Amino acid sequence: MKTSSLVSAAALAGVSALVLAGCAAGGGGSTDDAAAATRACVILPDAASSPRWENNDRPYLEDGLEAAGFETDIQNAQGDVNKYATIADQQLSKGCGVMLLVDYNGAGAAVAEKAKAEGIPVIAYDRPIEGVDYYVSFDNNQVGALEGQSIVDGLATAGKDPTTAVVVYMGGDPADGNAKMFHDGAVEVMEAAGITPAAEPPGVWDGEKSATNFEQALTSLGGKVDAVWVANDTNAAGVITVLDKNGLVVPVSGQDASIAGLQNVLLGKQTATVYKPIKLEADAAVELAIALLQGETPTADQELEDGTPYVAVTPQLVGPEQVVDVVDAGDADPAELCQGEVQAKCGEFGIE
Repeated sequence: MKTSSLVSAAALAGVSALVLAGCAAGGGGSTDDAAAATRACVILPDAASSPRWENNDRPYLEDGLEAAGFETDIQNAQGDVNKYATIADQQLSKGCGVMLLVDYNGAGAAVAEKAKAEGIPVIAYDRPIEGVDYYVSFDNNQVGALEGQSIVDGLATAGKDPTTAVVVYMGGDPADGNAKMFHDGAVEVMEAAGITPAAEPPGVWDGEKSATNFEQALTSLGGKVDAVWVANDTNAAGVITVLDKNGLVVPVSGQDASIAGLQNVLLGKQTATVYKPIKLEADAAVELAIALLQGETPTADQELEDGTPYVAVTPQLVGPEQVVDVVDAGDADPAELCQGEVQAKCGEFGIE
């Protein structure tokens, strides 16, 4: 029996410890091609829902895998389920030792099924996918809980009674399995404080659509709103454009610690963002992929409801005072962040 152990990042960021035992069957699209067994095939979802996929995840995954001596094939489906399937077929025809998939509108499930039929282990990265071998992501319920707490705290700071506050819920696309976890985590915290939604438009991962949906909700509420729970920074930016247009400043949540999100936090237009140190998530996925490429069978100390082993990374809430931590970690460029009216705020909060 081949055994090994992966370095646990729990002390750094709450990554679940991985205990390795046994041997993997391993496989590839071409069993005669030795290179296939050392190739990590990765599919990213798009470049529109968040800048993270190309700016952060791609280089972190590529650098980590290649530093360990493995070949990578990392491609982006650019928000197209048909392209997603085509990329997967091309990768499988060349052969993969492991597949790491970020789902896009359910496209990952069919790819996972094909890969597993060829004996290739599959990791769902950041978003859950039915039928995979492993799931690596942040603790998504905790992400939502932190967002919900930022709304509760924001209402308290504004002197608003949560039981009577007019709060709009702006969730993510329900086709993304994470969206429900974000929602459930946030709702649990907000409802415990006595908040009930005054309006809840359909969830999307699109800033412009979020702006339109929120504007319609605000109109239906007679222009009155006390807070907006928003599932991520991109959607929050859309909501904030509508609030700005109406001269309103209320608690707004978000996640991803994007440049736009951090700018809105510094300007006081967004109460907080949930910072998910992407490198820690990528590092956990790289460790897992390397173990699989080396023929090991990892197990994680958490699992999803369907029993899928789940490596969960701990997120962090970032208000104005914590933005500097994101910059210091290298996940936000101060030259890009501190533009225009934000420059003075950068100075105020020690960002250089």
